[in-house]
Amino acid sequence: MGETITFWVLAVVSVGAALGVVFNRKAVYSALMLGTVMLCLAVLYAVQEAPFLAAVQIIVYTGAVMMLFLFTLMLVGVDTSDSLVETLRGQRFWAIVAGIGFAGLIVLALGNAVFSSQAGLAAATAQGGYIRSIALLLFTKYVFAFEVTSALLITAALAAMVLAHRERVAKKATQKDLSKARFLGDRPTPLPGPGTYARNNAVDMPALLPDGSVSEESVNPYIARYDVEQDRLPKDPKFAEAIRQRAEEESE
Repeated sequence: MGETITFWVLAVVSVGAALGVVFNRKAVYSALMLGTVMLCLAVLYAVQEAPFLAAVQIIVYTGAVMMLFLFTLMLVGVDTSDSLVETLRGQRFWAIVAGIGFAGLIVLALGNAVFSSQAGLAAATAQGGYIRSIALLLFTKYVFAFEVTSALLITAALAAMVLAHRERVAKKATQKDLSKARFLGDRPTPLPGPGTYARNNAVDMPALLPDGSVSEESVNPYIARYDVEQDRLPKDPKFAEAIRQRAEEESE
């Protein structure tokens, strides 16, 4: 009874999170939804008395691979717009071919699961426990599928780097060029850090200059815009006005 309830609860959560992966417009939210699906799979493995697979699902996929992709997306930026320009020639065609092939594999897997006879857990682990049975199957009967899966993970990592690639339209400025531009500009000194000379060191709190005035440029424009949209401005009217002006400058 408990296994049935767990299955139906996790099934609803997994399907909802999977739909969130597809329909979320922000890549970070999609990655978080995918992590939820992986955690649900780990719980299902544990319920089916497969602790090794549950631990691997959490440690390897959710804890390592998924978090790596999530950190990559966060470093690239959540506000970057999607580019429709193909950085690799013919990638759309091969993406369609790969999608058709993947759909065919899913149909074959479903047909094999529905029409083939069930082996049972006792027969699957009869060769010496869970880990030994899985190792024997991975490196004998399913060694080709295991190698294809490893190649797929490498391809996914390369695809993440390709998607994060940006075409450079101008020559990259060196440190010397940046120093010259800074001294020739209106502000030769570096920008003050957030929270400098303030009562706290929060990144969303404007800095106070030595004369007591508020430095609007010390607040990250994305954080300022988020605080204004979510109505999370500080109680101090001087700080609130600085954050609001910084958000208006970013929107312009």
